[in-house]
Amino acid sequence: MIKDFANIPHDEFEFVEREEGKSEALTRPSISFWKDVWRRMLKNRVAMAGLLIILTIALLSIIIPEVSSYSYSQQNLKNINAAPSSEHWFGTDSLGRDLWVRTWVGARVSLAVGIFGSIIPSLIGIVIGGISGYFGGKVDMIIMRLIDIIICIPQMIYVILIMLVIGSGPVPLILAFAITGWMGSARNVRGLILKIKEEEFVLASRILGASHGYIIFKHLVPNTLGIVVVSMTLGVPAAIFQEAYLSFIGLGIKPPIPSWGQLANLGVSVFRIYPSQLLIPAIMISLTMLSFNLFGDGLRDALDPKLRR
Repeated sequence: MIKDFANIPHDEFEFVEREEGKSEALTRPSISFWKDVWRRMLKNRVAMAGLLIILTIALLSIIIPEVSSYSYSQQNLKNINAAPSSEHWFGTDSLGRDLWVRTWVGARVSLAVGIFGSIIPSLIGIVIGGISGYFGGKVDMIIMRLIDIIICIPQMIYVILIMLVIGSGPVPLILAFAITGWMGSARNVRGLILKIKEEEFVLASRILGASHGYIIFKHLVPNTLGIVVVSMTLGVPAAIFQEAYLSFIGLGIKPPIPSWGQLANLGVSVFRIYPSQLLIPAIMISLTMLSFNLFGDGLRDALDPKLRR
């Protein structure tokens, strides 16, 4: 029996001696689901590198604008389009504003839009998908057909139309993502709940007289958190890219509040002369999206029970 477990890391198991004999058995220490997920995440160096980059960017976006001697809106027309130097690490733009500070203030805006623009639609999708999958029948048919109709048109068209109506800025942009981005999450949650709503623990709750809301949010929804968390994580870079695209074409974040997309838009006009003004925000966008994707892939692998050893 011990020979069969030869390839299992010895630090995950302990030997227990039986009282009546000298034989030994292998037992695994008790560990919660999320602790086991975190333990396997720590072994994924690529995913942890992505998480480290994300935390570093978030921390710098909080600290640097507060400790810098320049403001993101402070202009100095005597020092326009300056090259990167010890005084202005990323140089200045066409109005003499410090690009180092503006880049990290833009990181605040882009990360906030990306994170909340992914979490809020996912939460809405959890509620709608949970109701659709649990009740089934006409309720499920109406919700799913409504999603089928809405999803035929690309999400970006809805977002642009909503932004034209309610205006621009971080809050309207997050609201537009919330209105249009819940359908994929609702479909995923609905599919999972259809599988588990007939399990014994759900039937037992029904027999004991539990309400529909209690069963949905106490028993069913928690069992879908794995795929929902992964969906949220992978949705952040998509929201960051959408914000950058909308700001790039002038429909997203408006001046004087900077964002990475807005900085890239300003850098395009002077790219041939001052390429750093475009390359810096483009690199920040690419690095952040790559980090979230690497972390999301690692989290998906850690949450997949089929990949456990």
